[in-house]
Amino acid sequence: MTLLQFALLVLAGIGGGLIGSIAGLASLVSYPALLAAGLPPVAANVTNTVALVLNGVGAVSASGPELRGQARRLLPLSSAAVLGGAAGAALLLLTPSDAFEAIVPWLIGGASLALLVQRPPRELAAEGAAGNPAHRDPWWLPLVTVVIAVYGGYFGAAAGVMMLAVFLLSTGEGLARGNALRNVVLGVANSTAAVGFVVFAPVAWSAALPLAVGLFLGGRLGPRVVRVAPQTLLRRLIALAGLGLAVHLGLQAHG
Repeated sequence: MTLLQFALLVLAGIGGGLIGSIAGLASLVSYPALLAAGLPPVAANVTNTVALVLNGVGAVSASGPELRGQARRLLPLSSAAVLGGAAGAALLLLTPSDAFEAIVPWLIGGASLALLVQRPPRELAAEGAAGNPAHRDPWWLPLVTVVIAVYGGYFGAAAGVMMLAVFLLSTGEGLARGNALRNVVLGVANSTAAVGFVVFAPVAWSAALPLAVGLFLGGRLGPRVVRVAPQTLLRRLIALAGLGLAVHLGLQAHG
């Protein structure tokens, strides 16, 4: 790997970490960056998942105040994330690589559309608080978390969007605490999948390390940027870029 490729992966990681904080779509930057570095699709996805562990570490380390008082719900949700992340990783490793290449454009396109049409997180948080003033988590929340974690372990783009929306609507928490909860649970799912990939799949460590450094820095900077950034405009731009990427990858896969 050249010095230029190393630097570009660090920058892509920072951008991915920031976008992950704003929109939950870090993979829309980090995954294409690995493809551009020459990795084949499955290897790029495996390497991306391993690198994303540090994005979760960075985001969680900046969310301590928002996590206070949430220990009771973190245990069942984290357990669900472990099960889902392991299942998603197994699904990726046991299915043909051609199938993954064919489905990825649809996953990215669907993630981008979900981001484009999703209501602002503050509206979801207000609706969740109004519908659940006692802050009692519904019994089905761990089950839904497992399903989202399976998707996160398999690919991951928009898993953060889906998980944040579910948490805001079901827990009665505000945006900051719901986002912190999402960071922990999604980080557990991603870390579980990453362990499986490190043991059973070839990880391109020369690409994973600079990307991970960038993702950690982006995860740390993200909460500060979110406070001042025009989120609606940024989310729409990210969604449109994701749709363009989906079309590009779709043409490559089926061309």
